[in-house]
Amino acid sequence: MKTVHAYAVKESKGTFEEFEYELDDIGSDEVDIDVESCGICHSDISMVDNDWEMSEYPLVPGHEVIGKVSSVGDHVTHLSVGDRVGLGWHAGYCMVCDQCMSGDHNLCNDAQATIGGRHGGFADTVRAQSASVVKIPDSLNAKEAGPLLCGGITVFNPFVQLDLSPTSSVGVIGIGGLGHLALKFANAWGCEVTAFTSESKEEEALEMGAHHTINSRDMDAIKNTDLRFDLVISTINVPLDWNAVLGTLKTHGRLHMVGALTEPMEIGLLPHMLFNQLTLGASPVGPPVIIRRMLDFAARHQIAPVTEHYPMSKVNDAFERLRSGDARYRIILDRD
Repeated sequence: MKTVHAYAVKESKGTFEEFEYELDDIGSDEVDIDVESCGICHSDISMVDNDWEMSEYPLVPGHEVIGKVSSVGDHVTHLSVGDRVGLGWHAGYCMVCDQCMSGDHNLCNDAQATIGGRHGGFADTVRAQSASVVKIPDSLNAKEAGPLLCGGITVFNPFVQLDLSPTSSVGVIGIGGLGHLALKFANAWGCEVTAFTSESKEEEALEMGAHHTINSRDMDAIKNTDLRFDLVISTINVPLDWNAVLGTLKTHGRLHMVGALTEPMEIGLLPHMLFNQLTLGASPVGPPVIIRRMLDFAARHQIAPVTEHYPMSKVNDAFERLRSGDARYRIILDRD
């Protein structure tokens, strides 16, 4: 048995309190991670607030974990004590379904969420199935890497899954925790990049890799732009005039959703979808193999999120900062 010291909420929309729980003996395919830092994601807020009606309390959030392996199960061969590793949204997979066997672990129907039915990374230790844990490249700044394990892979995975060409024209809707990373990855991928964002963020968007900007709050600007895109990635969770966005796509273009939009999308088949043979799709995070590729790509191109840091003991202050909408652009909790 091992005692874990953590921060938990005891009820929906509650404040964080110190919390302890016991871990049983480690499983043969599991690893324990000595947490160094953990990013805060909007999904953590959704879980704390039970927005998705799947939360269990007490709840220890945190699924952007960076730390060192402290224990390994008997059957774990690819990780060793002392390895610096990361853990994202998933803490385990069934490993035998068609999705897992084909490398789409993130689509496994029995995948275990790091903060769903188990406790996450706002703690000194977190446990996970070894297959879900990835090594952090030595050339990547581990102190800033946590948000890549959720936000980074969420925007990177479509580039790989859709076999995106470096000559493609890519639009990114929303320059926040996800969108600013999408700009950086798309620019490094070689694409022509356009940010759909507010006027107040246009300069920042250009600094982070956009070649052009469109005012996302001006529907006339979207409808009348001369720019045309092979791919538009939406990172927002609020409604937009999606038909206007479809009008910016090239023939065979795709609108791809990675933001957790909970409201129905109002989209007409005519004229754009049908006559330009457009595609609408979405994807959640990514499998371990793509996470590894993403981390290597980020290390090679020196891609890192824009972050603010708080001590883990100040988790309530950090959460309020994220809720305010003023954070630029991801928040990381550093273990005290």
